Amino acid sequence: MNMKAIIMAGGEGSRLRPLTCGRPKPMVPVLNKPVMCHIIDLLKQHGITDIGVTLQYMPEAIKDYFGSGSQFGVNISYFVEESPLGTAGSVKNAGNFLDETFLVISGDALTDLNLSKAIEFHRNQCSDATILLTRVDCPLEYGVVITEENGRIRRFLEKPSWGEVFSDTVNTGIYILEPGVLDYFNQGQVFDFSKDLFPRLLKDKKPLFGLVQQGYWCDIGNLRQYLQAHYDALSGKVKISIPGKEIAQGVWVGKGALISDSVEMEGPLLIGENCHIGKGVKLGSCSVIGEGCVLKEGTSVKRSVIWNHVFTGSGAAVRGAVLCSRVQVQANAQIYEGAVIGDDSVIREHGMIKPDVKLWPNKLVDMGSVVQSSLIWGTRLPKKIFGLEGITGQVNVDITPEYACRAGAAFGSCRGAGAMVVVSCDNYPSSGMIKDALVAGLQSAGVKVFDLGIGVTPMHRMAVRFMAANGGIHVKKSPWHEEKTSMLFTDSRGGNISRGEERKLENIFMREDFQRADISRLNKPQSVHGMPEAYIQSIARQAHIALLADAGLRIVMIYDNTNLERFIAPLFKELNIDLLDNCQEELAEEGSWYNCQSVLPQLSKSVVEQNADLGVILDPNADSLLLLDGSGRVIKDELLTALIALVILKEQGGSVVVPITAPRIIETLAGQYSGQVIRTKTAVQDFLEQILQLENQEPGSRVRGISQFFMHFDALSALVRIMSFCVENDISLAELVDEIPDFFLDKKEVAVPWEAKGTVIRKLVENPPEEHLELLDGVKVYHPEGWALVLPDPDKPICRVLSEGTSMEIAESLTDMYVNKISEIVGAAV
Repeated sequence: MNMKAIIMAGGEGSRLRPLTCGRPKPMVPVLNKPVMCHIIDLLKQHGITDIGVTLQYMPEAIKDYFGSGSQFGVNISYFVEESPLGTAGSVKNAGNFLDETFLVISGDALTDLNLSKAIEFHRNQCSDATILLTRVDCPLEYGVVITEENGRIRRFLEKPSWGEVFSDTVNTGIYILEPGVLDYFNQGQVFDFSKDLFPRLLKDKKPLFGLVQQGYWCDIGNLRQYLQAHYDALSGKVKISIPGKEIAQGVWVGKGALISDSVEMEGPLLIGENCHIGKGVKLGSCSVIGEGCVLKEGTSVKRSVIWNHVFTGSGAAVRGAVLCSRVQVQANAQIYEGAVIGDDSVIREHGMIKPDVKLWPNKLVDMGSVVQSSLIWGTRLPKKIFGLEGITGQVNVDITPEYACRAGAAFGSCRGAGAMVVVSCDNYPSSGMIKDALVAGLQSAGVKVFDLGIGVTPMHRMAVRFMAANGGIHVKKSPWHEEKTSMLFTDSRGGNISRGEERKLENIFMREDFQRADISRLNKPQSVHGMPEAYIQSIARQAHIALLADAGLRIVMIYDNTNLERFIAPLFKELNIDLLDNCQEELAEEGSWYNCQSVLPQLSKSVVEQNADLGVILDPNADSLLLLDGSGRVIKDELLTALIALVILKEQGGSVVVPITAPRIIETLAGQYSGQVIRTKTAVQDFLEQILQLENQEPGSRVRGISQFFMHFDALSALVRIMSFCVENDISLAELVDEIPDFFLDKKEVAVPWEAKGTVIRKLVENPPEEHLELLDGVKVYHPEGWALVLPDPDKPICRVLSEGTSMEIAESLTDMYVNKISEIVGAAV
């Protein structure tokens, strides 16, 4: 069909916000393609390939996507308005393009109306202007039209009230026009088809016709209509192409999509290209998943539209909502009907978005928060990016290479040009990628980077001290979550940087106030070789090698082969330690150091059956350990803290540093060995700082080159030192543990909204007498038969309650009492 068409694509789409924040309305996707693509497909179906596009709002977005139109099989010319000219005025702006009968169609509606039939009708009626009409249930938002039997228009009214409604037949905004109708007004004049031109044609009794068609048409004027358009498209009510291959009845999947066998899918459903759909995901009917999305295990999506590169964490739920591009819905977050989440927004773990809430782009909903009203202003970036240990997040979701590069530049800016910074990572590819990005950022700040390569956290800490560096960064996979990675920032002593340094780094990061070195002062990263071997030798020197070798200890161990085999095999060979069956298959099934504690019963049984001297579970980065004695008794948490304190006190006396959560029996042990107990806050920074201060004050606190620093923060050093102590003193681990008096501790968590944490602490401080309180970390309340500690969690909307009593019953009763108190305070505050 030899005809030209004008697509009006200048719409801003204000009623569709936040979908249209950052994009013009024709670029809003329907079935994973901009809605204007479907209009172009419709024109092609009816033989119209010479197309003019009128633009006004964000014109470059449309030009960049469609270009000349060649890859879409059409020829496109663009006509840009400098200021809004009205519907007719914008078309006249393309007047030189329109030298014959032409069709005008909106670039932001969804339709399958028969354009060929309409053009034929127009020509048969010798019409100057023909309006395509359709019937709707509620005509208030449209131009209402009445026609005679032959289709000639008798009357129309733009957007009437209910009192003015005289028909359910409305103007679709699709017109077939003769060029002469544009002579009614001047170039550059603001002029509208419905309000100005058509009334003028009607008044002048020009041939103005309307054709009612039975096909599908949707204006997509609001968010409800946007969702409905998808439901209609998926169910076949509108005849448009659905991308992808139909792998089951009503289920379309794009190229490169990876879908777990256990995914539940109910059609109609569209999954875009290169998606990754994890185990146990449930995808309900009338849902659209965009390209490159990652839906983790247990995600549930029903009647929702998800745009490109969206991430959902384990257990996330999305119900009747729209998620724009690059949104992150983290584990167990929930989004309900009618909610719209703008581009690049983040809903953190256990967050909840109530029905009909709109989040504009770049918003952050903190962990456990409930959003009940729309968020327009503000940004996504939180003021606090440091957690319990460094910066932790999911790789390529929270922590991207770009993000890591900025963090490296910020740390380099804190340290200053010419500073020496040591970097390292564990043996996982994701950690190596992030480390390389950090190196680039550090270089940009003029820092001298020394790359240790692959290693573990204590090796990194040792290297920073050994090399007299100004600080360091170690990248490691989180032991608590297999999909998360941590960037650990260390100071010149190998300890975690202080809170003050964290705040300084955060400020530079947020402001992007990076120090940029002149190109002549950029330093090439230097590779440091032999550090793993040096680390192994430093551990071996802490032990009595000859005695250990003669003892021939037998150990059952669970550890991460990927990270630790290169350290454990040579170290145990030198110390003549026999590593028995290590339950590695069970560990692989558990997936993380934290979860592998569920194999403790099996490990305990293996220790006893193989007559081993002890059993061990090592953290993947050798930060922490868990022990079992020869009888299979588990030694972890506070009991392990007490054991380390006992070894230090028996070995050298003096002071021993323990966290405020440690049991009171450590004071008893210190009294037996003329020692002193220094209690510190639970945060890693505070614990390390106190140990390092003690090391400087009491040089004798180092025993054969090892200090409490490494006893608490180097699992391999602690393990070898404890084994060596037992062999030197001809005592078994079980006998050593038996020297520790019994104690009774209980722990619980209670949900506390972020805004109520301050109230909880204040109320607890107000109630008991001051002499029964300790405010070193949280609120510690002493009772005649024990104590209870309430600690607000820095990363989650919870408070932790820890109690110690003269019996387990008393400890549990103290915990329950404070859990109930906190719940009452929260209930009154909400």
